[in-house]
Amino acid sequence: MQDILNTITTEIYRQDDWGQVAQYIPELTSVDPRQFAISVCLADGQTFSAGAADKPFSIQSVSKVFTLVATLGRVGDQLWSRVGREPSGTSFDSVILLEREQGRPRNPFVNAGAIVTTDALLSGRVPKLALAEVLGLIRQMASSDEIYINDAVAASEQATGSRNAAIAHYLKSHGNLQNAPDLTLGTYFHQCAIEMTTTQLAMAGRSLAGLKHAPRVISQQHARRVNALMMTCGHYDGSGDFAFQVGLPGKSGVGGGILIIAPNVASIGIWSPGLNGYGNSHAGTRAASMLTKAVNWSVF
Repeated sequence: MQDILNTITTEIYRQDDWGQVAQYIPELTSVDPRQFAISVCLADGQTFSAGAADKPFSIQSVSKVFTLVATLGRVGDQLWSRVGREPSGTSFDSVILLEREQGRPRNPFVNAGAIVTTDALLSGRVPKLALAEVLGLIRQMASSDEIYINDAVAASEQATGSRNAAIAHYLKSHGNLQNAPDLTLGTYFHQCAIEMTTTQLAMAGRSLAGLKHAPRVISQQHARRVNALMMTCGHYDGSGDFAFQVGLPGKSGVGGGILIIAPNVASIGIWSPGLNGYGNSHAGTRAASMLTKAVNWSVF
């Protein structure tokens, strides 16, 4: 496995096209796109890494997986009365379907669905408690206390989050937001600003992969549902292409991270901050395809 990851890393650095870093979050615009890291946790407990695997990065929308796990643990299947389970076919911050479908987001991984999921986790609590629950869950899943929120990134997102604010107020107008929009958005922006390394991210995916040495923080039924949503919705309007190229459930973030699950086999964390046209890691997607072809991992 180490030789495979080393080969992938070498090949990634040979290529010239790294994509473009996210431009709408000021704190992320200065990140060098020519960076790469990959980590794999196997079912036998071994972890292998290559590249900048110990460098923290902003996980952004990868956090939606962990918030979903926390919310399912707290409210269970009641969540699905407020959020759908269908691919959107639109960009992650689109409002078109939200208006057409009267304030019920298509899935929990588009921004509107993630905002509703965060709102459900709040459940009348102060935001600090809900945020602490998400951060604590991630630390438990990753078996690492060295995972933190980057306050500068959170402030940057809040300062430029007008579109998400519009989404939150639209959800509120349809009765699909129980808390004040600013309270829910504050929690949402801070969860997106959590930083992790690829090693920590791969470790955190063990519970979703059903690996024997993983912390038991989610039921098998809920893990299967989260994996299904990662496969069909985890890369927004690029989800079909990612499934075609990689063949495994995955969740991306505009910070360049990707969490990938090979059920009962492995958990994978990849990071490269340059994005493709879908807003997913450009080099990271290539690396994921190279890995699954090299080891013949696929759910198909």
